[in-house]
Amino acid sequence: MRTAIIIGSTRPGRRGAAVARWVHRLAAQRGDAVYEVVDLADHDLPHLDEPVPAAMGPEHYTAAHTRRWAETVASYDGYVFVTPEYNHSYPGVLKNAIDYLYTEWHHKSAGFVGYGLNGGARAVEHLRLVLAEVHVADVRDQVGLHCFAEFDADGEVRPTGNQVDVLHRMLDEVTAWGGALATVRQR
Repeated sequence: MRTAIIIGSTRPGRRGAAVARWVHRLAAQRGDAVYEVVDLADHDLPHLDEPVPAAMGPEHYTAAHTRRWAETVASYDGYVFVTPEYNHSYPGVLKNAIDYLYTEWHHKSAGFVGYGLNGGARAVEHLRLVLAEVHVADVRDQVGLHCFAEFDADGEVRPTGNQVDVLHRMLDEVTAWGGALATVRQR
């Protein structure tokens, strides 16, 4: 089982990298999957520039950046989306990255770690709707980090309450669903 921890923001000064490090550090100790950080800032994805909708199939991809992104996404069984909340939703760069592909997302599992003034709750709710359209099975539990209470002065994550327990429950579900959906992907 391979799980990508996707940093869903490319904004300078973002907290997403710190959140992804925190998730990766705890996830890597589990031993139930291979967890890797995938940073959208490392993928040169301009605004969607493919002439044919992704739902028509990967054989229609024309750009090298699309094919590289498709290979990356297709190589995972599940995802943990790390997303800030910008203006009651998730960042446009993450929507763009999702829209580039279609079948590569199919029958995979996803969990969420949101952050922001309200723990990224609204961003995650919007993200759930979009991922359903590309056939991603999202899990119930989600981590919501509050930017004033759960980050130190250096921007590192300092979770309060039961955030670590919630993260592990979410990862349990992402792993379970990712494994179960492997049989669907194989058909």
